[in-house]
Amino acid sequence: MGFYIGRGRKARRAFGFDEVAIVPGRVTINPEEVDTTWELRDLKFPVPILAAAMDGVVDTRMAIEMSKLGGLGVLNLEGVQTRYCEPDKVLDEIASAGPDVATQLVQKLYSPPIQEELIAKRIEEIKDGEAVAAVSCTPMAAAKYGNLAEEAGAEIFVVQSTVATIDHISTEYETLDLESFIDSMSIPVIVGNCVTYDVTLDLMQAGADAVLIGVGPGAACTTRGVLGIGVPQVTATADAAAARDLFYKRTGKYVPIITDGGMDTGGDVCKAFASGGDAVMIGSAMARAKEAPGRGYHWGMATPHVNLPRGARVKTGTSGTLEEIIVGPARTDDGTQNLLGAIKTCMGSVGAKNIFELQQAELIIAPSIRSEGKLMQRAQQVGMWR
Repeated sequence: MGFYIGRGRKARRAFGFDEVAIVPGRVTINPEEVDTTWELRDLKFPVPILAAAMDGVVDTRMAIEMSKLGGLGVLNLEGVQTRYCEPDKVLDEIASAGPDVATQLVQKLYSPPIQEELIAKRIEEIKDGEAVAAVSCTPMAAAKYGNLAEEAGAEIFVVQSTVATIDHISTEYETLDLESFIDSMSIPVIVGNCVTYDVTLDLMQAGADAVLIGVGPGAACTTRGVLGIGVPQVTATADAAAARDLFYKRTGKYVPIITDGGMDTGGDVCKAFASGGDAVMIGSAMARAKEAPGRGYHWGMATPHVNLPRGARVKTGTSGTLEEIIVGPARTDDGTQNLLGAIKTCMGSVGAKNIFELQQAELIIAPSIRSEGKLMQRAQQVGMWR
């Protein structure tokens, strides 16, 4: 399988959201009668959307609001929320910086050490808001902060890195034994990120309760440009879904996959589910909410890296409330609001009663799906071309 790209060298064709379309079904369903629930161990969420663990997207207040709406906001345990007692001042400074100094400023502001007492404090703040407390950190920090977060009341722990694997080789520092770490935690552990069938299967065999899919597709991420690595999200999700289904067949354990990044509109989100996703994690679309801590800006988790930043601070602007973005009513015509409504209407259009049935919808390769018949929208920079 694949195409020759040179003498004796093949490459497999992969697809992103703009290159495919979902085919309408033979039977349609009232969108108000579909079930969008996804499950993580014994936790159920009526909204299959996670707000990404980025400092411009989720703080304790945003996590509480996401939970109230039925979704999940994930707090970054290695960001400004756990480095500063008063993170709002730092966020103001990042938002007001010029584009030519933004990355250097973020690097500087992320240099103070993490204050462990703030980890418990932030989790407590989320719990005081009667919300589900989900937190995230890198593998190196997971061994240090995992049990601390669980003891503080965290209900979900996310181990997240640019590229996650079971076998990480290093002679300079101690690596995380992922399987032992997951076994030591009594709360669900989500692991990512990956984009291949084999690694997805490895992570599930190590005990992951869910797997994040995506390397470099985020609006603020520059990994694909800096490192040249990544797989477009439709193909990455489909490959991961095949691993999930095989794992379920072998073990009887269903491990959800979460498409992480690259989605800006309801249509992208729907295609993620049709590609095989059980839930989605979104950054830039959430950063547009009035409640988001980024003040209309968004930056990747690897932006503060001291030697090789793989993220940029991007301006998203503020388009509406979190409620308008998640459940509507939409005030914009470009598909960036009422994401849940888009999912439900898509499910109704393909005849899917639940997310599992949406995963079975027919997909076609459609490189003209955004441009066909949209000349006036493109010329006037409205709708899909805003």
